[in-house]
Amino acid sequence: MTSQNGNGNGNGNGKKRAADRTYDIVLFGATGFVGVLTARYLAAHAPEGLRWAIAGRDTGKLERLREKLAADHPACAELPLVSADVADPASLREMAGHARVVATTVGPYLTYGQELVAACAEAGTDYVDLTGEPEFVDLAYVRHDATARETGARLVHSCGFDSIPHDLGAYFTVRQLPEGVPLRVDGFVRTNATFSGGTFASALNQFARGPQMMTAARDRRRHEPRVVGRKAYAPPAAPRYAGEVGAWALPLPTIDPQVVQRSARALDRYGPDFRYRHYAAVKTLPFAVGGAAAVGGLAAVAQVPPARRWLSSRLKPGAGPSEQRRARSWFSVRFVGEGGGKRVFTEVSGGDPGYDETAKMLGEAALCLAVDDLPPVAGQVTSAVAMGDALTARLQAAGIRFRVAAAR
Repeated sequence: MTSQNGNGNGNGNGKKRAADRTYDIVLFGATGFVGVLTARYLAAHAPEGLRWAIAGRDTGKLERLREKLAADHPACAELPLVSADVADPASLREMAGHARVVATTVGPYLTYGQELVAACAEAGTDYVDLTGEPEFVDLAYVRHDATARETGARLVHSCGFDSIPHDLGAYFTVRQLPEGVPLRVDGFVRTNATFSGGTFASALNQFARGPQMMTAARDRRRHEPRVVGRKAYAPPAAPRYAGEVGAWALPLPTIDPQVVQRSARALDRYGPDFRYRHYAAVKTLPFAVGGAAAVGGLAAVAQVPPARRWLSSRLKPGAGPSEQRRARSWFSVRFVGEGGGKRVFTEVSGGDPGYDETAKMLGEAALCLAVDDLPPVAGQVTSAVAMGDALTARLQAAGIRFRVAAAR
């Protein structure tokens, strides 16, 4: 790694190392589509005195990005540049050793992410990413959770639209319900947004790797400690008409229910018996049938390597919609929570989920880990476990809405 100018968790050793770092935050993959949006967000919202840097393998692209950032934010003219490459593990270890927090947008993470997680775990460096890949997260847990617990590193995956609105939304909903009783929460997702080449590539890769995903999940279960006296589960949901939200509900095959379940396993506030189900909300039956058929067709095509490569070439990673298209995009996740004789309806909503709001979520998660007073946790943890109340407050201040729509 070359550098150019132009934590209170875990054990004592991890805390000491984190206090002596060159940078509070390093944004890795800063010149990719979402990386640029995240860099712009940090340039506009980083508090005075925050020491942050942008990182990637192409110094020329980093220099051009710095020039663009400085045009709107003159202080960025001296923003440090860090050269690091996923193909060079030594450069990742050096980058991690200089940072208190590393935020990475470099995916698919199963292909490009393991060495950076390892570097952060070993260095006691907090880590945040945007992955929606269950296999990657499970492999990272088995390989790096124990090391991160020893060094004090917090490894927080899925800090974009996967899975912050769902994880923190369920957490927000649970906090509106009675304590110490069985709780049931259902989440219903709606959006009009398009998705990126990187997201598309990750989805195709997951559809093609069903057996590997199952193997990684089984291996994780063998390594995870058992929760005694409490249950938390996220069973596969069945399609249904959900009168509580006035829409057809289709099960969403995303990482989000797993993340919510892990938060519930870790936090007593979710009660002794917690269940979460996750849906896409579709207004009409024809759209519901069409959506289910499209997902099934994509899953089938992903099993054929030539077809998978052809589909991937249609929307290359790094590409994304225009600013005008993003400005018209929105998302809403409605939650219905029940327990102890109370029922509550809540909602998390915002603008373009796959890009603008994802960059905001990643940026605020990195800032939260870098500067906020947080619970003393370490290892692979969820956003709710590592940052729950503090990150929720940050996102509310940044314009993402968390609200109670009704309660009875």
